Amino acid sequence: MRLRILHLTSYCYDAPTASISQTLRLTPRNSDSQYVARWRIDVSTDCWLHQHEDAFGNITHAFTAEGSFRELTVVAEGEVETRDTQGILRGTVERFPPSLYLRDTALTSADVNIAAFAATCRSDSGDDILKALHLMLERLHEDIAFDPDPTHAATTAREAFTLKRGVCQDITHIFVAASRNLGIPARYVGGYFFRGDGIAEQEAGHAWAEACVPDLGWVAFDAANGICGTDAHVRVAIGLDYLGAAPLRGARYGGQGELLSVKVRVCQAAQQTQN
Repeated sequence: MRLRILHLTSYCYDAPTASISQTLRLTPRNSDSQYVARWRIDVSTDCWLHQHEDAFGNITHAFTAEGSFRELTVVAEGEVETRDTQGILRGTVERFPPSLYLRDTALTSADVNIAAFAATCRSDSGDDILKALHLMLERLHEDIAFDPDPTHAATTAREAFTLKRGVCQDITHIFVAASRNLGIPARYVGGYFFRGDGIAEQEAGHAWAEACVPDLGWVAFDAANGICGTDAHVRVAIGLDYLGAAPLRGARYGGQGELLSVKVRVCQAAQQTQN
């Protein structure tokens, strides 16, 4: 499937900024499940856009915009050919052994409730790791309501599990925390998801998890949708949690009263051409 993606991030300020520095993780890379046919990043103000790779192998771009301005827009857009591999990852850049992804973070540490949830899933699966992961996927999808209101960028897995609600980022943090609690390496993935229900416009990108399964390797689990990875998923960045794979992170001097708006559009390329 060929997907066309537009990701537009706009900042508006009540008072002019003096300087803004940003690191972008907005560029997908090739693997067995996806091929990047075309991709570009554009920043609305004059600056140098420096491309690098971070420690996890994510493609990053960094810039510093100097000067007084009240608006800044970052646009990422392009087309990606995807292939359904039943969620199994092949051809990805792997800089670290799977054991690194057992490391807890402030956003993904498990409490007694998450530990009990994980233990129940493992017991009900007969200690079969793959079955336990599928049980966690199904039960989180059923039990955690998708609701952006009570959560924020720093919501932890423990908080979201207690609330029984959150966005894809929060549900992914719970899945990662539960997996690691069982001794299964797991990591956070940021990217895009083609809904396929006639709604191309989205309020943000998407998030899911990857867990390392014996004899299979890394497998993608999208607990927010209750499915494994498919050709509707476009993988962009990985990390121990959201902060390591966030699409944009940075700092600014000045620019009081920031208003952030995000627009994401994901649709089949042929479909968008006809519109």
